[in-house]
Amino acid sequence: MPHPMPPPSTPPVPLADLLARTDLGLRQLAGPREGVAIHWVHTSEMADPVPYLLGGEMLLTAGVHLAEVRATAATSPDTALDAYLDGYAARTVAAGAAALGFGIAPVHDTVPPALVTACDRHGLPLVEVPAGTPFTAVESAVWQAVTEARHRELTRLSEAQRALAAAAARPDPASAVLRALARHVHGWTALLAPDGAEHGSAGPRPDGPVRAAAGRLARVLGAGGPSSATDTLPGTSLSAYALTGRGHGRQALALVVAADPHDPPAHTIAGVAAVLLALITGPATAHGPAAAEHSAALVQLLLGARPADVAPLLGAPLWTVVHAERRRDTTESAASLAAALGTSLVAPGTAAEAPAAPGVRPATEATPRTEAATAPGVTPALRALVPADQEVTAYPGWTLGVSEPAPVAELATADRHAAAALRRALAGRTSLVRHRTPGPHSITSLVAPADARQHAQALLAPLADSPPLLATLHNWLSLHGSWDRTATALGIHRNTVRQRITRITGLLDTDLDDPDVRMELWFALRSLDRDASRP
Repeated sequence: MPHPMPPPSTPPVPLADLLARTDLGLRQLAGPREGVAIHWVHTSEMADPVPYLLGGEMLLTAGVHLAEVRATAATSPDTALDAYLDGYAARTVAAGAAALGFGIAPVHDTVPPALVTACDRHGLPLVEVPAGTPFTAVESAVWQAVTEARHRELTRLSEAQRALAAAAARPDPASAVLRALARHVHGWTALLAPDGAEHGSAGPRPDGPVRAAAGRLARVLGAGGPSSATDTLPGTSLSAYALTGRGHGRQALALVVAADPHDPPAHTIAGVAAVLLALITGPATAHGPAAAEHSAALVQLLLGARPADVAPLLGAPLWTVVHAERRRDTTESAASLAAALGTSLVAPGTAAEAPAAPGVRPATEATPRTEAATAPGVTPALRALVPADQEVTAYPGWTLGVSEPAPVAELATADRHAAAALRRALAGRTSLVRHRTPGPHSITSLVAPADARQHAQALLAPLADSPPLLATLHNWLSLHGSWDRTATALGIHRNTVRQRITRITGLLDTDLDDPDVRMELWFALRSLDRDASRP
């Protein structure tokens, strides 16, 4: 029996919510009635659907396969059917399915009693789907609920991120961030030293066992262990994040968060707070007023300030922008990466909404982002500002895109270049890519910028109203026509890339297999890119 896959990242739908919908008319006949969550729906009439189950789904069947069991039984068809249904329920539970839905009509007038008994025996929720409810209606209801739940989750993450950034700009920022974090994760938050001493806390005080477990996590992180750690107690999930770097003469601190174990967004919100608190409590803040001004500059950038407004606080004339994405197989935290980069100017990001890029205000519903900026796996886990004289090198467990050094007034351009470099790094499966601007003696310098821009706009006019097609062409050309790497860079399926390139070929009425055509299109795209990157 294969082990069920880990729970999917989509928000679950309580079975009780589906049962409460009068338009579906569902009725639970067996199995547990509390705490049942559905992640998706799978329909199968196979005698053994287990190899095709992922776990967390509601398996729907009309019982077509039951007739074959009765027909092939050598003796006593009823006994054979009872034994089959018992095994069917047991295997479905072992495969991780959340519930079984049995459709009335066209094969069966009622749910077989033996199936009701088997589901009760094995703890599998069994739901009767009435004749007037097609399976597609059940599937649609689940996906509608998942979409609504995901929207609520993303809204919550976005609101929490803004609240945390605003808290970091207040007097006594560490305490303000702890309070905001406790409010948004609906739990307890604390800064703990390795000896368990509190350096600030907020939220409902936990009981003794939870507090003791929090102290153990802080000791593990403070003793040079991993950069993050977790523990689970009845009704509580504990997450701890190392904040203060070692070797700076300061006591290592850990952010510990106690929240509901069934609240995945709480972990994401805590990760955002950990980066901010690493900035606030990190070793850079011990180096006098200049470091404090750097912290103030970062917070203002997070809140959407223009780079020119914070230039006096940043001090250094040139800065490098780094976009970083954490790989799934690593435990290295954003705080540890920031320490390795040698900067406290780190802006946290989430899958829900990246923070304000340096000089770029957060996107809103009125200013939607292009597909290239929001493709899964491309939105950075963090953005960092590193003084230009500080070398940026690869860091284990993270993929980095690095801009060229830029003055403060051009941070928005550098931010776009770092994002493009990160996309190339992810597509090429390499740990670090640096953006390179063509030199003054490149071939592009032979054409006046205004003439190049005018030619590019005319050449690419058929794609002007389709940012996804422009983004696909740009990435496809930059990755030498690789379908797989372009799909990775944009977070779409390779067949979608092929379809878009075919459409682009038709709209431009050209041959993309011709290297001269590719070169001309690449120069045109670069001309538009340089024009769009002007601050």
